[in-house]
Parts: sequence; C-alpha cells; structure tokens
Amino acid sequence: MQLHVSPSMRSLTISSNNGFIDLMKIKVAARHISYRTLFHTILILAFLLPFVFILTAIVTLEGVNKCSSFDCLGRRLGPRLLGRVDDSGRLVKDFYKILNQVNAEEIPDGIKLPDSFNQLVSKMKNNQYDAKTFALMLRAMMEKLEREIRESKFSELMNKHFAASSIPKGLYCLSLRLTDEYSSNAHARRQLPSPELLPVLSNNSYHHFVLSTDNILAASVVVNSAVQSSLRPEKIVFHIITDKKTYAGMHAWFALNPVSPAIVEVKGVHQFDWLTRENVPVLEAVENHHGIRNYYHGNHLAGANLSNTTPRTFASKLQARSPKYISLLNHLRIYLPELFPNLDKVVFLDDDIVIQRDLSLLWEIDLWGKVNGAVETCKGEDEWVMSKHFRNYFNFSHPLVAKHLDPDECAWAYGMNIFDLRTWRKTNIRETYHYWLKENLKSNLTMWKLGTLPPALIAFKGHIHPIDPSWHMLGLGYQSKTNIEKAKRAAVIHYNGQSKPWLQIGFEHLRPFWTKIHVLLFLQGGSWLILLVFGIRCENTRDSDVFPIDVAGVGRQ
Repeated sequence: MQLHVSPSMRSLTISSNNGFIDLMKIKVAARHISYRTLFHTILILAFLLPFVFILTAIVTLEGVNKCSSFDCLGRRLGPRLLGRVDDSGRLVKDFYKILNQVNAEEIPDGIKLPDSFNQLVSKMKNNQYDAKTFALMLRAMMEKLEREIRESKFSELMNKHFAASSIPKGLYCLSLRLTDEYSSNAHARRQLPSPELLPVLSNNSYHHFVLSTDNILAASVVVNSAVQSSLRPEKIVFHIITDKKTYAGMHAWFALNPVSPAIVEVKGVHQFDWLTRENVPVLEAVENHHGIRNYYHGNHLAGANLSNTTPRTFASKLQARSPKYISLLNHLRIYLPELFPNLDKVVFLDDDIVIQRDLSLLWEIDLWGKVNGAVETCKGEDEWVMSKHFRNYFNFSHPLVAKHLDPDECAWAYGMNIFDLRTWRKTNIRETYHYWLKENLKSNLTMWKLGTLPPALIAFKGHIHPIDPSWHMLGLGYQSKTNIEKAKRAAVIHYNGQSKPWLQIGFEHLRPFWTKIHVLLFLQGGSWLILLVFGIRCENTRDSDVFPIDVAGVGRQ
C-alpha cells in the first residue's frame, strides 16, 4: 500500500501495491491549508488505514476478478450500510425457482434413488450434480417415502381391522371349556333363574336390562359392573340374549357364577318363538345375501382406490365393514317389544361397556311420550364421536335420502338406551326399519354403509328423548386422548370402536376401567377366568387350571 501526496499538496492518493487500483483519492481545494486542518486529516487517515489494510488483504485472498474493493466492503459491512442486497436472499429465491421447476416436471422412470440423506450428499459430491438435479433427487426420495408411509398406514389399519374382527384365543378357549362344562356338569345346566323367580322376569317393578351378545367375558363384565355399582342390586334383572353356538357356554358361566342378589336370564335366539323367518325376512336376506356377505367378509382392498383415499377415510370404511353388522344379535334391539311383551320399560346395553354408577334413576326419567332415551352425539368437540349429524352416516347424493332426511339433524348413540316398550308398541318403528333396510339392500348399500345405527336413526326419527351425556360416555375404543377424569365420572363408559379392552389393540391407559371388574372376579374365586383371558393355550390347559368348579365350591355331578 502506498500513500502519495502531490507536490502541490492539492491531492492525497492511497493505492494498492500493484498500483492499478486507487483505493482513496482526496483532492484539496486551491486555497491555503492550515496546519491544524492537515493534522486532523492525517489523524483521520491514520484511523482508517488499518481498515484499508484489512480490506486489501481480503481483496488479495479473494482475487481481484471476483469483486471490487467497495463490492467486497459492502458484502462485509452489510447491506444497510452501503445499500447492497444480501446474496443469501438471492440464493434462496434461486432455490425456490429451481424447486418450482422441478415440481412441474415428471420424475424420470428408472431413476436410482439413494436410501438415505447421507448417501444423497455423497452421491452429489461424487457426481458433481447441479442444484436442479439435487432438487429432483430430493423430490423423488420424499415421494417414495410418502408412498411407503401411506402403504404402512393402510397395512396397519387392515391388521387392526382383522384383529378387531377376530376372536382372541383366550375367549375361544373360555367358550369351549364352558360348553364342555355345560354338557358334563348338572350345575352348569341348572335353570336360570330358578323356578321360584320366574315371575320376576315379567315384573315391571324391577329394573330390567337387556344385553345381546356372544361374548361371555364381555357379558360378565357388564353384569358384574352393574351389580357392583347398584344401590339396590336385588332389583336388577338381566335378560341376556345370545346365539345358538354360544348359548351353552353363556348359560354355564352364569349358572356356576351367580351374581346374587341380582337375577340373570340367559336365552338363545333359537328359544324365542317370535323370531321366525316370517317375522324377520329382511334380516334373513341381509345375513344370507351373497353380495352383502362378500362386502363384509370379502377382500376389503379390492376396488379401493387408496391413492385418492386418506387413512382416516379408509379406517371409517373398514369400521363400516365389520361382520358384526350383519349379525342377527346386532339387530335384535329393534324387536324388543315383541321379545318382551310383558315389560313396559327396559334399558338396552351393548357388551362393550362398563357401568360405574347406580342406574336405577334411569327408570325415573320421564321420556315425555318418546320411545328412546339416548345421548345425542352432535354437541361435542371431538370429530370421531360427539360431533355426528345425519350427514356423517348417510349418502345424501342418493335421491331417496336427500328427499326424506336432513343432513344437519342430530345423531344419537346406541350402547345405553332407555326404551319405553309400551309407547313403542303404538308406533311403526319396526316397519320403518325394515323398509329402509330393504331400500338400502336394493340400492346395493349406496344409501349407507355403517351397520345398524343408520336405519335406527331413521326408524326412531321423532321418537328420541335426549338424556344427559354424563349417563353415557362414548369413544373409548376410538381415541386414545379420552379425558380420564371425565371417564371416571361417567355412569357408563363405552368402548365403541375397534380398540376393545379385551383385545391387544385396546388402549392400555383405558383398559383398567374394564379389567378392574376382572380383579373383583378373581377375588371372588374366578382365577381360572383371568388365566384364560391372558392367553393360556387350549391344548396346554388342565381342568384344574380353567374350570371354576373347585374354586367356586361346586362339585361335579
């Protein structure tokens, strides 16, 4: 660096060593300069010289051709000081431009993609790819990962559907062992209830519960939780309806494990004289129609356009294709007035509930001339359970649905319902239910696809009396984020959904509400039941391990 003062003292020049670049040049007017002014000027220059030296070093390192001195100075001192635009902003804009170009282009067929980001970086270094190639490879990798994640999610949903539709081996063993007990033990075949209590079955001063199920374990939880929670268990009468194959095991369980002072009646559908093909022709058609059976039992992926389907929509469709929806047991509630002609009011319960409070007050609720006392499911915040309207269940593009139904009408829940049978017998609810089942069958299930609730929503239209939601809390089989404190306060908690508490796919933190009933059964002598539930293999079990005979204090006959 050189400092040159002209002979006339009119100019001062600072230049680089090569002499080609003038870094600073000061011209002085042609007037007399005082020594004080000259001193201040030299002082200022002395202050600036170190910065000029640093700037020169930077220029030398970066190369003269890359940027001018003031250009480099602007880059270092910042855009606000010298008015230059930051290069990083330009680079980002250029990168956005490249991404938009790549997004509009097709990914070449047969492109070989790295398996990880590290492999991608290594490949870019080795092959000297430009930014566009990098963006194209990155997009192809992300789309591949998205496809794999979607496929994995759909596979998970399918596996969960199969798990929810299957019978755990422990429950299967339980049914087999109890059926064998029914055939070999006279105590397991004793009449339920005993002959002297038969008049109670039609006595309307008692609190009558109806439970339709083929799950012995679930039935035992419902009955025992009701008795344990009741302030007057001696007023409880349970009418359990099951299918023919489960009847012997169900009867044996409640015969060998009475829930005194409550009364339990177990009947199979084959023991009801009214349930003939003439009286239930539509359900006969639903259960045996080839197309319907194929829909519920066939390949659920066939014809499904997964590329245009979200996992949540697919999960809803799988839920709608549960085989239980074509079971006669699931439709029996629509025939309660005919099955129990001497009863005036009953509470119908699903088998996936737990009762936590005394339910006797349900019989004191005035239904105001309505038939069905139920919790409405359109006034909550969660999307899965308590924000349901008719639009969530019906296809309103179907002309018959659009003509007769309101998409904004509030839905209600099955699971715990108070039925005024005396008022019901004066209505045409059953006929309406049959009519809409026939229409949906004729339309190839295009009006609705979700089980037995949609036709019931139509049949009970105008016959619903809303009850307080604290009586019946839903969703414990749908969502893991259930409010635990709210569940503790509910009279009845309902594990509606796929994640039943007796399945391995059940939510662990919600299962204790259900398993606590088993702990009480264990303390009462049902240890063999606990062993079966937790998976003892049928072929490896011994009579002493699984039969309740000894622990219950009942001997073989």
